[in-house]
Amino acid sequence: MRIFETDPDAKPRATFSDDTVGRFHSGKSVDNLPVALDEWRVSTGDPEVAEAIAQLLGGTPEETDTDKENFIIVDTDAAKVRVIIDGAAAISSDLKLWNGSALIHHCDGVDFLSPEEDKGKPCRCPELMVDRKAAAKAKRGPSPSVSVTFRLADDPDLGTFKFVTGSWKLAEVLYEVENALDRIGTEALCSLELERVEYTTKRGRDVSYVKPVIRVLKSWNDALADPKN
Repeated sequence: MRIFETDPDAKPRATFSDDTVGRFHSGKSVDNLPVALDEWRVSTGDPEVAEAIAQLLGGTPEETDTDKENFIIVDTDAAKVRVIIDGAAAISSDLKLWNGSALIHHCDGVDFLSPEEDKGKPCRCPELMVDRKAAAKAKRGPSPSVSVTFRLADDPDLGTFKFVTGSWKLAEVLYEVENALDRIGTEALCSLELERVEYTTKRGRDVSYVKPVIRVLKSWNDALADPKN
């Protein structure tokens, strides 16, 4: 359900059940198959937000035939977006295994997070990331669920956005991002990127994939004090 802000000094802007105005996406579905994107896709339910995104990042807002809150899509021209992340608390990460629409395993890698009757009990997931990844690939274990909330550095007043990903590559280095944010200790200017990786294996097979990257640049206060930002 969309909820509109009531600030008398601002135009009404649609927000949603999680207090965000839109989502960033690193992929889309084509014929029910996941496809990775080289530029960010943004979804929102607010036409003004969609227009602002198009002006800032390129693309054209398109309404989709869906009952989802974020029914307007903007396929941007941007692979890198400057964002403001309010500390490590703006990032959450857990592990989930789904059976269709049913969540059958939810943990933090050590203990169960749900259901309530299992919360706090050992989940018995492998300690090493490589073993967790192998278990998930075999559908015997959960995969990462990383969530990041942020504002756009070029239009902070536009509202809060969210990016949710199951990327193992980001999950593997997420502690580095969180440590960098902790060192800053306040709002930080960051770069949210889609980085294409290409290489040839020793057996001659060409490999290409896109991974999401979060680069912590400096404190937001320092960015504001720097004319070059």
